[in-house]
Amino acid sequence: MADSDRIVLSGTAPLPRSLWAATARPPITAPPLKGEEAADAVVVGGGFTGLSAALHLAERGLKPVLLDAAEPGWGASGRNGGQVIAGLKADPAEIIAEFGPVRGKAIVDLLDGTADFVFDLIARHGIACDASRAGWVQAAHSEGALARVAARVADWQGHGAPVRLADKAEMARILGTEDYVGGMIDARGGALNPLGYARGLADAAQRLGARIHGGSPVTAIEQRGRDWRVATAAGAVTAPRVLIGTNAYTTDFWPGLAASVVPVSSFQIATVPIGDNLRRTILPEGHVLSDTRRLLRYFRLDARGRMVMGGRGTFKDDPGANDTVRLRRWVGQLFPALADIEYEHHWAGRVAVNLAHRAQLHSLAPGVWAGLGYNGRGVAMASRMGALLADLATGTPPEQVAFPITPLRPIPFHGLRRAVLPVMTAWYGVLDRVTR
Repeated sequence: MADSDRIVLSGTAPLPRSLWAATARPPITAPPLKGEEAADAVVVGGGFTGLSAALHLAERGLKPVLLDAAEPGWGASGRNGGQVIAGLKADPAEIIAEFGPVRGKAIVDLLDGTADFVFDLIARHGIACDASRAGWVQAAHSEGALARVAARVADWQGHGAPVRLADKAEMARILGTEDYVGGMIDARGGALNPLGYARGLADAAQRLGARIHGGSPVTAIEQRGRDWRVATAAGAVTAPRVLIGTNAYTTDFWPGLAASVVPVSSFQIATVPIGDNLRRTILPEGHVLSDTRRLLRYFRLDARGRMVMGGRGTFKDDPGANDTVRLRRWVGQLFPALADIEYEHHWAGRVAVNLAHRAQLHSLAPGVWAGLGYNGRGVAMASRMGALLADLATGTPPEQVAFPITPLRPIPFHGLRRAVLPVMTAWYGVLDRVTR
């Protein structure tokens, strides 16, 4: 991709190079905020959470203003692997044990439908984002991991989810590699171009009356009587409601919020399109995959047949070609026929993890809510979280929201945890090699 292909908003950072930036639909017009505005609600953050919140507010007749530091989809929402995965990493039994049979079942039902929610949004608003729904595979890299996956399959099947266990032979057939001993096939899952999806959400929200301002990082949120004033460097928006969805790119505009998650780098590479003969043997049915390693690998083919491989890698915001060695090696190990293939793209983004290992919905003050911390499962859950935030902003009582609202808890020794992440990553890699 040439420098001229970068998309730049006035006064903000350029859109990072990536496969998705090269293939997504064009961005909406989102000029920076200038001066004072009033709105029914202010949405902070133009990722899936914020865009979904703005869209659902606009669908209900409200006039929200969305503020993003760069442009819709600039952060991890436009840079992730584009895998639509239902639920969270916690299994239904774990959730029900924590929240009880009634509340827990409501949460499980909501999680069960998160992938449906995404594909329904895409269909309802005609979003062009190369969406497909062949299913998601969680591939077990060892017999011990397969036993845990089998328990997960049984747990979800008990709640009616369309999941099943596959043996080594079936995994080899649908994946094109013999690296995995079995796994879960989840018919709820699928794929999309994440930047195209983000831009489609932004376009739909804008067409319904939402005002979207890029290049407008929020600097402060202050209470003004019954309203809130959300300030940027060049203006401010006043509204009775504020919804925050900044996830791993959260800054210090709200005390303690940034320290409630740890940004972790997710790194990806993409090959040139694979020839037709190879495409009939590598992911021939269009599944997307994440495996069970501590340093998980996730991969898929894009709409034009490029192999997209992702995993933990460099902690740089702007990785170079030398940082791709590990992921290229993984591609060659899994698919020897691709050992010498050329690569077109590499890029990184930040996902947010937390101590709970699942998404968090917070009530920060009267009229102020936040949703963040998707721990690598953000496409479906962040989309659903945006609608939950819109529910709260339009008067749904908290006890009727089918997701737990938890207190904001900054992570102890937050700065230290970020500093040791590279060490933890290296240690997890060792454990993956020596334990089963």
